[in-house]
Amino acid sequence: MNRASRVLRRLAPRTLRGRLSLVALTTAALLMTILTVLFNAVMDRHLRHQADDELRNRAAAVATTVDTSGRRVRVLETVNDRLLDTNVWIYAGTRLLEKPPSATAGSPPARAAGRLAARGGDGCATVRDHGRRRVRLCSRPVPGRRAGATVVTALDLTPYRSSADTLLVGSLLLDVVMLGCTYVLTRLSVGRALRPVRTMTDQAAQWSAVGSDERFGTADHPAELARLGASLDALLDRIRTVLRHERQLTGELSHELRTPLTRIVMELDWWRARPRTEAETSAAQETIAEAARSMRTICDTLLDDARENALTPATAPGTTDVVPVLDGLLRRLGTPGRVRPALETRTPVLEAGVAPALLERILSPLLSNAARYARSRVTVSAWGVPGGVRIDVVDDGPGVPETFGDELFQPGRRADPGDGHDGAGLGLPLARRLARAVGGEVSHDPGHRPGARFTVSLPAG
Repeated sequence: MNRASRVLRRLAPRTLRGRLSLVALTTAALLMTILTVLFNAVMDRHLRHQADDELRNRAAAVATTVDTSGRRVRVLETVNDRLLDTNVWIYAGTRLLEKPPSATAGSPPARAAGRLAARGGDGCATVRDHGRRRVRLCSRPVPGRRAGATVVTALDLTPYRSSADTLLVGSLLLDVVMLGCTYVLTRLSVGRALRPVRTMTDQAAQWSAVGSDERFGTADHPAELARLGASLDALLDRIRTVLRHERQLTGELSHELRTPLTRIVMELDWWRARPRTEAETSAAQETIAEAARSMRTICDTLLDDARENALTPATAPGTTDVVPVLDGLLRRLGTPGRVRPALETRTPVLEAGVAPALLERILSPLLSNAARYARSRVTVSAWGVPGGVRIDVVDDGPGVPETFGDELFQPGRRADPGDGHDGAGLGLPLARRLARAVGGEVSHDPGHRPGARFTVSLPAG
């Protein structure tokens, strides 16, 4: 059974066009077979009825020559007696009065004629004679006052069978021609019907490769192609989203890695500028090692976040004590001498439902921006709220222009690219995306004056 299935699968057409053509051909062949059988059965029945009608007409003509008015049955001689006697048996009861000149007593037609005469009444039968020809016989009773007779006529069915065979061969040839035309027309029709699908597939492959904004839409398409177009549009949108996330992840990595890389380069330049003592060299190595660890943490955090969002976006990332993380970030903030960072907390223990590394990645861009733009002070406040934790990062700098508020969290946007501060406009979008990934939010208070206030809302641990 398995071998037969494998053979059938191997013989099956590879293309949808071939399979649909094969299905159409099989269906047409089945339908034509049924119609051919029915047609030939009807024609065979019709030809047999024609033969029976001819036999009964001849029997009626012969019956006019049979006299049953007296005590004995007599056969009258007529002008067409020889023509009427051809293949005719006349019986008086079961006694044979006349038979065809060429008929022998023991032949199958003669025996069948005797059985019909003995049975009486109207009846027909088909037999084969010694020449294997099919012969049809029909009987007709001739009633009388004292004695009755039976006329049996016979007819060779060879011409009728020849007509039936000719009709059968003709119908089979017509079936073959129709099946061939059906297969060719089906392939042409299916190929033409699938041409838009092939075109849409090629366009989808091209658009997905270049991240095009082109879409198929559902207008001016049949219902099936409209559904296919909608499915391909959704697939293209997902591909475009994946490509955008990849570009976003690349930008975020480059943005986040820039600060530790700058520290490493600065430490190496400082160390190579002139001979250093062993203590200075050890301090430089420790700074470089810390920057390298920070880079690894950044990479792990961003990659893990992207992976978890793709596989299980609802997974809880963990629990973290917020105060030690804030204290460590402020100590490593590296603010200019004129800027003083300050941490304000209302409770000594404050737990948030995020991992420590992820909390650092959320807060680092906010603290870096505050330290970059503050004039004299950066204040970080943290306290608990029902069901969560709130952290405010406030600076006394120039603040966010009102006209830039709608673009503040869009990747790559900066209020003033020529303000002399280094940045790519990716920190705030990254902070908001990471916060939202764990069910939190990063927002800006446009009414705070002077300076800027950013609020981080996180779920409770």
